[in-house]
Amino acid sequence: MSDICPTILPQEIACAEANAPPCGIVVFGASGDLVRRKLLGSVFELFRRGLLSENFYIVGCGRSNFSDEQYRTDVGNAVSESVGDVPPELLRSFTDKIYYIVGDYEQESFYKSIAARLTKLNKVHNVGGRRIFYMAVPPLLYGTIVKGLDSAGLSCPGLPGCEQIRLVVEKPFGADLKSSDELNKIIQKHFAERQIYRIDHYLGKETVQNILMFRFANTIFEPVWNRNFIDHIQITIAESAGVEHRGGYYDKAGALRDMFQNHILGMLAFVAMEPPVSFDADSVRDEKVKLLQCIRPLTEQSVNTDFVRGQYAAGEVDGKNVVGYRNEPKVDASSATETYVAARLFVDNWRWQDVPFYLRTGKRLARKNTEIAITFKKVPHSMFVSAGLGDLPANTLVIHIQPEEGILLSFQAKRPGSKVCMGTLRMRFSYAEVFGGEPPEAYQRLLLDCMLGDQTLFTRQDDVEVSWTLLEPVLRAWANKPSMLYEYKAGSESFPQADRLIKSEGRTWRPLREI
Repeated sequence: MSDICPTILPQEIACAEANAPPCGIVVFGASGDLVRRKLLGSVFELFRRGLLSENFYIVGCGRSNFSDEQYRTDVGNAVSESVGDVPPELLRSFTDKIYYIVGDYEQESFYKSIAARLTKLNKVHNVGGRRIFYMAVPPLLYGTIVKGLDSAGLSCPGLPGCEQIRLVVEKPFGADLKSSDELNKIIQKHFAERQIYRIDHYLGKETVQNILMFRFANTIFEPVWNRNFIDHIQITIAESAGVEHRGGYYDKAGALRDMFQNHILGMLAFVAMEPPVSFDADSVRDEKVKLLQCIRPLTEQSVNTDFVRGQYAAGEVDGKNVVGYRNEPKVDASSATETYVAARLFVDNWRWQDVPFYLRTGKRLARKNTEIAITFKKVPHSMFVSAGLGDLPANTLVIHIQPEEGILLSFQAKRPGSKVCMGTLRMRFSYAEVFGGEPPEAYQRLLLDCMLGDQTLFTRQDDVEVSWTLLEPVLRAWANKPSMLYEYKAGSESFPQADRLIKSEGRTWRPLREI
């Protein structure tokens, strides 16, 4: 199998990167793992790339007892760990704009002190009224914090200009339809929908965003992007890592809530939705919701036939012995929580009727691999039967999201040699080879969009409601039959029950490998 690598000329690249306006960022849970691993490094990279206004500041809020200077030191260490070596003077110019407020989330006085500090910082840094409240805390604290912000006059829903005050909410967006609705009602008492940014970091990945560009900025794909030419679509999020330090959270969530309800369904919507009338937030999100509404409703019977769940046992990953899920820290020794989900869904509309979408996500698999693979129908008749080529391989288009970002198109072509010498060629585009280096961290894109007031890549409440409504039958079925859980060995690519889901229709899962 040969590779053909394309090149992109500078004059063919159109960029429209906007710089952030003046803005204050207030982070709750400021000493937590998410903030240290992702957020601080991402904001710093925006700063280093010159995409932040000079008029910005960050205020960390939490229970840990830091002074401003102590927190700046902690931030500097976190940034260095996240992005590597940084010139000391550049890092200092960044951390000089960082502050800290210690307090108890339950105390009204905490929010009054935040309001007083923001009033001063807004004047010092000249940011006007634009600010972001980032909830890097467990969801059970969301209600307490938004109520406290409102009581201190920091949310202003319904008032002119309130959209300049934004609330970023991390997943999970509830644990089911009921809890999602309850969470939304609490938040919307204090913030309007146009102020709320529900963040799904997968939608900020360059290759996920590229799905929209790939589909709707080119004319050659749209004519074949339908049931007449596509045989099936596979979406895979495979992880070689286990639950690591997240055992306490994960054992209550599981793969369906942690990955399937948000990341996988979000990618499915981008791949399958109709063209939006324009590239603005509401138009794109309208089409996402319409697509999710077209997914064939699930029943108890279809859950039994179209969903498979598994849990990893002890095994070997990357040459190292690893424990099974039930032996992970903070996991119940008799846990029935799934670490793997495979599913077959159908989209009931004119474009996709009867085209199966095979979806899977799992932990402790053979390797890390996230991709969307579109397999086209085979040629209806081969004229090369006499040469032993009666069953020609199908063309495939693979959008590879991680760890190596790129696009792969496979097709049949003649090889040098005899009159009928044919082989599969691969036309491969790699982000690293063409653009150099790694694509920006997804949080950079999403944080910048939030500062700009662009909600395109953020999840709207009706999107959350539709996805939970779709999965309610699955949650009920698994709660009623906890025995519907299969064991797979850590380091596996798959297991028999998951294989049967796709093999029953004469298809196979794609190998977990890089492009």
